[in-house]
Amino acid sequence: MTAITPPDKTNRICSVTIEGFRSLKNIRNLELPQLTVLIGANGAGKSTLIRFFEMLGWMLKAKNLQEFVLRHGGGDDQFFMGARKTPRIHAELCLETASGHNDYRFDLAHVSAGDTVMVMNEAIRFAPGHIQNEATWTEIDAVGKESGLLDWTTKTKTAQTIVSLLRQCSTYQFHDTSINAAIHNRWDVTESFRLRSDGGNLAAVLLGLRNSDRKRYELVVKQIGRVLPTFKDFVLEEEAGKVLLRWVGRQSDKVFGSHLTSDGSLRLFCLLTLLNLPPDRLPDVMFFDEPELGLHPHAITLVAEMFKRLSKKRQIFIATQSPYLVDCFELENIIVATANNGETVLRNLPREHYQRWLDEEYQLSEIWLQQATGGVAWLGDKQAVKRVGALDAGRAE
Repeated sequence: MTAITPPDKTNRICSVTIEGFRSLKNIRNLELPQLTVLIGANGAGKSTLIRFFEMLGWMLKAKNLQEFVLRHGGGDDQFFMGARKTPRIHAELCLETASGHNDYRFDLAHVSAGDTVMVMNEAIRFAPGHIQNEATWTEIDAVGKESGLLDWTTKTKTAQTIVSLLRQCSTYQFHDTSINAAIHNRWDVTESFRLRSDGGNLAAVLLGLRNSDRKRYELVVKQIGRVLPTFKDFVLEEEAGKVLLRWVGRQSDKVFGSHLTSDGSLRLFCLLTLLNLPPDRLPDVMFFDEPELGLHPHAITLVAEMFKRLSKKRQIFIATQSPYLVDCFELENIIVATANNGETVLRNLPREHYQRWLDEEYQLSEIWLQQATGGVAWLGDKQAVKRVGALDAGRAE
C-alpha cells in the first residue's frame, strides 16, 4: 500500500530544513507527507516541529514574531542549548503549488538587549513545474526584528504564495477543558466561520453550521452519537446575540452544560466538528497536538478515518504517542522523533527497511514500542536488521 495522496493538487509544504531551533539542532531536507504522523516518546521533540510552524504563522500574519518569542520564554530559549551554544537559527522550506515549487529561507540571530531575535538573510525563489531545480534565489534586503517578506507580497507572486500558505498554518489543541476554559463561555454568534485553535467558540460554529448547512450539522451529531450513545443533540439557543454550548441526552430531557460534560467528550465535540467543516473554512495546513487525548479507541479510529479523508483537501500534521492512532495509518505517513543528548532526530521510514515486519503482520505501533523498551530501533541499518532477526527467533521459540 502507498501513502495517502490527494487526487487534486493542493498547496503543501514538501520539505523543511531547520538548524538550531530549540531541540531541532540539525534537521535537513525532511520530507513531509500530505498526511504526517509524528510519533515519539515524551520529550522527544514532536511538539517542537509544530512550534516551529506556529512561529512562522506569527511571523507572517501581522509581523508578530517578537510577541511569539516573548510568549515562549524569550529569544535565548528559541536557540538550541541557548544562543551562546547556537548563535544562529537557519531554516529552508519548499512549498509546492499547482504551478511549481516556492522556496523560502531565513536566519534568526539572538539580540541580547531585550532578549529578542533578529530576522536576517531572507530569500525566496520559484521553480516552475513538478521538478525542483536550482533556481536563483532572490535576496530580501531587509534586516530587522520582523520579517521583510510581508513587504514583498505586492512585488512578486512567489512572496505572495509563500506568505499566504505559511500564515495559515494553524495548530489545534483541545486539551484545556478546565473551569476557566474558553469553551465554557458564551460566544458571539457571528464568530462561527472557523473554529478557534482551542475550540472555545464551538457553540457559535455549531449554531452557524446548523443554520447554514443542516446536513453537515446532522452528520456531526450522528458521528458523536456513534461514540457517545447517550448523546442525542446539541441545544443551541441564541440569547442577545450570544450562544452557550449545551446538549441533551437520550435518557431524559435534562440539558447538560459544558461544565457537566467530561473532558474527553468536549474534545470529541471539537474534533468531530472541526473535521466536518467545509474545506473553505479550514486552513491549508493543519497541525494537531495529541488529538487522541481522552478519546476511546473507537473514537480514535473514527477520527483517524476523518483525518485521511480531509488530507485529500488539506495538509495534516498529527503529533501523537498513541499506538491506536498510529496503527490507523501507513508507514509512509510516519515520522519518528527520538531524543539524543537533548537533540531531536526526525526520520522518515523507508518501506524497504520495514517491509519484512509488515509482511509478518506486525503493527506499526509494535515496532515502535520495541524501540521504547530497548528492542528494535526505527533504523534501516545492518544492526537493526540483526535485532529484527533476533526478535523473530525469540517469537518462533
